[in-house]
Amino acid sequence: MSNKLDIEDIKEKVAEKLKPSGWDRILRGFIYSKEFDDIIITLAKQSKDGKRFTPVLKNWFRAFEECPYEDLKVIIVGQDPYPGLNHADGIAFSLSNSDTIQPSLEYMFKAINDTVYDGMGVCTDMNLKRWSNQGVLLLNTALTTVIGKVGQHHIVWQPFMAYLFDWLTWNNNGLVYIYLGKKAEEWSHAVNDNNYKLFATHPASALYNNLTDWDSNNVFKTANEILKKNYNTEINW
Repeated sequence: MSNKLDIEDIKEKVAEKLKPSGWDRILRGFIYSKEFDDIIITLAKQSKDGKRFTPVLKNWFRAFEECPYEDLKVIIVGQDPYPGLNHADGIAFSLSNSDTIQPSLEYMFKAINDTVYDGMGVCTDMNLKRWSNQGVLLLNTALTTVIGKVGQHHIVWQPFMAYLFDWLTWNNNGLVYIYLGKKAEEWSHAVNDNNYKLFATHPASALYNNLTDWDSNNVFKTANEILKKNYNTEINW
């Protein structure tokens, strides 16, 4: 962020970038709220105090920019952006800025290959906007974190998450929610039961436990089965 903070300019730019995907209409109420002002001010202060965060401001809402609202089918709820410098790109689990795959995404690709495609092969392009473009909202429960640290901004982004899930639960039924990890699962209560809720551990847990495979609980395959049965469509993972 620049030394001179122009909150209104930031909000206008965020709203403008969301117009092509249709999310400007949905998120406008939050973007022009005091709660969003507080988020901007809080992160600007942290940045001034030497606590750099990731992803950069222009990518905070990239998950929404790449996922057309009218095509929304699946919401994958994760935890934090990748804490490494220049890893997080604003789409949860995506690594379009990196040449090296992170374990969480590697575990996900392997699980998809094994459970959805029976080991026949899966696209391993680390830029996950291809999922977003199909109507998969790849969302972390905090849109930013401090570089080098996880779990730093969940409270900061809590008002936004509450706003988003409140909107969706009142305006969008029949969505498939995939909650990965306990932090994501905490938000499952905010979504009504007119949606489909699937749960699995966070893929990073497999790394922490030194496991060869991550138990995805077949969430990707199950999501496609639900979409095929109800909407005659599937996600090309």
